[in-house]
Amino acid sequence: MKETTYTKIPRVDIVDALRGLAVMAIVIIHSLEHFIYPVYPEKMLQPEWLVALDSVVFNIVFSLIAGKGYSIFALLFGFTFYVQFTNQQNKGVDFRWRFIWRLMLLSLFATLNAAFFPGGDVLLLFACTGLSLVLVCKMNNKTILLIAAICLMQPVELFHFISSRINESHTMPELNIGGLYEIVQDGVKSGNLKTFFIENITTGQKASLLWAVGGGRFIQTIGLFLLGFLLSRKNLFINSQENTRFWIRLLVISSIMFGVIYPLRVEWYDNASSTMIKDSIGTALDMWQKLSFTMVIVSSFVVVYYNSSFKKRIEKLRIYGKMSLTNYITQSIIGALIFFPIGLNLSPYLGYTASLIIGILIFIIQLYFSNIWYKHYKQGPLEKLWHTATWIGKK
Repeated sequence: MKETTYTKIPRVDIVDALRGLAVMAIVIIHSLEHFIYPVYPEKMLQPEWLVALDSVVFNIVFSLIAGKGYSIFALLFGFTFYVQFTNQQNKGVDFRWRFIWRLMLLSLFATLNAAFFPGGDVLLLFACTGLSLVLVCKMNNKTILLIAAICLMQPVELFHFISSRINESHTMPELNIGGLYEIVQDGVKSGNLKTFFIENITTGQKASLLWAVGGGRFIQTIGLFLLGFLLSRKNLFINSQENTRFWIRLLVISSIMFGVIYPLRVEWYDNASSTMIKDSIGTALDMWQKLSFTMVIVSSFVVVYYNSSFKKRIEKLRIYGKMSLTNYITQSIIGALIFFPIGLNLSPYLGYTASLIIGILIFIIQLYFSNIWYKHYKQGPLEKLWHTATWIGKK
């Protein structure tokens, strides 16, 4: 019998390392936010030096990584889809229906994570917006880039801003996100395990999706998926002189964009004269400055990774990234047990500095166990479960 051969896209190490960086950023931000449980020590009961240090920690950490871990995660989600789609296409298999099933499975993992994470879950957002990849995967590069650019322009926010300039009575849709989060927070404060889980996976998930819509993240996520898809299709994460020049150019352009957009974001978002301005053009500017800084981080990481000894130093981070789903969900479970009334209830005693230390410790512990796990297994436990369930029924 004639053996059938096909070309398979190999795993790209730097993508795993970047994914590890993203999950590390997420656990640090979530720890400072007490995993969306905003209960902190009374400032009046703390020494002045600690209050000042907490303020510095908050400003530095949120400026550097808030919103960036999610953006990198989304970018690489699109990257991975292209690899999976192409590998199956080379076998003569249409991966799109299987990917839709995979997104349905992702929504189950989202529910598991949301059970311990009161703010809802980004995985459910990915499961919903991931359908965009199915719709565009056979389009040409120019068309996909155009769609991505439109999404990243934050068209909904721009529409509301322009409408408010034309008609002063124009208002943003009332989504009652604050009211939903109050219900979720009451469930957390109750300390009742049943109430905690039910409110998190119902009201919390609803609030999270509506927040993504109202905060410009829903449409931006689609743009990031498509951008990651194109980066994968163009092989731009492969080490080459031409690709290095691309990443250096991107670093320069994104740095300039960040420098231009950031002061505008401060004026129109942080110091907005009205809620309408903040929620429309202010939100768009906030998303643009986060996107530009995300590109600064990614391009810097790629350039340094391939042109220094840095690659060898972060080998463990690459393993951590390979277990991103497992680490992402388990960090929510650990965080709930540390910060919430269902666990140790340490939120009222931990300011931003102490919470940062907790986040770093969670990362170190996960990093240690990830590397031990990979000495014996090729996939993380949840990655293995997702992979097995994805291909169930295939002969």
